[in-house]
Amino acid sequence: MSKNTKKLWMTLSVICFLIGVAVWLPNLLLGKAYSYYLLTFVINPVGILFGYLGRSKAAMISNLVMANSFFILMFFGYLISAIFRGQP
Repeated sequence: MSKNTKKLWMTLSVICFLIGVAVWLPNLLLGKAYSYYLLTFVINPVGILFGYLGRSKAAMISNLVMANSFFILMFFGYLISAIFRGQP
């Protein structure tokens, strides 16, 4: 595989990661429950594949974290709620 092809796959993987971050921004910044974050379940696994094709472990791991971001944020939300004895 040529160097340009690897760079292309890595660039596509980074773009998938950035899209994953962008779809979370309305929820985090505006405080409203938009369902755009569900796109992370579709876009970021594709980014993992692109990272694999580009031979970039960092791109694969970042897309993996974004693909599981709903569960990670849900865990921390419930943890904070339990610590302060509030409702989720």
